[in-house]
Amino acid sequence: MESDRTHRRRARARSSRLRPLLYTAVASAVIVGGTAAGTAYVKAQAHADDGPVSSSASPSTSASASEESSVEPVVRPTVDRDALLAGAMASVTVEDGADVAVSVFDPDSGESAGYGEGTFDTASIVKVDILATLLLQAQDADRHLTAQERSYATAMIENSDNDSATALWTAIGEADGLDAANKRFGLTGTAGGDGALWGLTQTTAADQLTLLRQVFGDDSKLSAASRTYLQGLMSRIVEDQHWGVSAAATDSGTGWALKNGWLARSSTGLWDINSIGRVTVDGHDYLVAALSHGNTTKAKGISLVESAAEAAVSAFSTSGD
Repeated sequence: MESDRTHRRRARARSSRLRPLLYTAVASAVIVGGTAAGTAYVKAQAHADDGPVSSSASPSTSASASEESSVEPVVRPTVDRDALLAGAMASVTVEDGADVAVSVFDPDSGESAGYGEGTFDTASIVKVDILATLLLQAQDADRHLTAQERSYATAMIENSDNDSATALWTAIGEADGLDAANKRFGLTGTAGGDGALWGLTQTTAADQLTLLRQVFGDDSKLSAASRTYLQGLMSRIVEDQHWGVSAAATDSGTGWALKNGWLARSSTGLWDINSIGRVTVDGHDYLVAALSHGNTTKAKGISLVESAAEAAVSAFSTSGD
C-alpha cells in the first residue's frame, strides 16, 4: 500500500510540473499568433473615425501602405521670410542714388529676415549703443550709473541731445570702448567713428538687429535691470521724434520703443535717416532696424524708413501663418 501511495504521489508531482510548461507553451502561441492582429489594432486606433477595422492583419499591401502614410506627422512648409520681405520692398519707392536696408526679428518664433546690404552712418541711433556700452562697463565694475550719467543718458535717448552723447562717448572710451563692447554683444560689422565723430560710426542693419536683441532679449550681456532701464528711455522719446519704425506699430501711443537718427552730410547735402526699435503689431512684438542714406530731404528719408519698417513686419504678419 505504501508503495502504491508513493507511486501516485510521484505521478501527481510529474503532472503538476508539466501543467505550467503546457500553459506557457499555449500562452506563447497566443502571443505570437496575435502579433499581427495587435499591430492592426494599434493602427485601427489611429483611424477610429474611419469605421470598424478587423482585428486580423489585412492581406492588402496598398491598404497597409495607406495606413502607414496617414499616421506620419504633417510637416509645415518652410517660409522664406527674406523672399517675403524682398517682395514687400518691391513696392517701396527709393529715390535714385538713395539706398536702404532693413532687418526684422520675431522673438516668439526666433525667425528673422533682412533686405539690403552695405554699411551706413549711424547718426544718432548710435546713442543706444553708447548707453548699452556704458551700462555693460558699469556692470563689469559692479556699480550703478552716477546721477550725472543718468542725466546724460535721459537727454541723449529721449531728446537725442548731442552734447550728452559726446559726454558719454568720452566716458566709454570713444570708439575703442564701443568696439570692445560690440564684440561682446556680437556685432561684427560695426566700427566706432573717429575721434569725437560718434555719428559717423559705421554699421549694418543686421548688426543693429543684433544690438536690439541685446537690449530687448533675455539672452543678453546686459542685466535685466540694464535692459529695463534702456527700454524705458526708448519708450519715452519726445513727441516730435515719433516717427520711423513706430509707423509699423498698430498702437502709435504705446506700441513702440525706438531711437531715430538723422544727419545731413556736409559734403553732399544728402540725408542719412535711420530708425531702430521694438514695435507691437496686434499684440505681437517685432524688433526692426531700418537704415538709409542718399535721401534728398529729411522728409523723404523718414518716409523711406517707415515704409521699410512696415514691409519688414508684413513679412511675418501677412504670410499666412
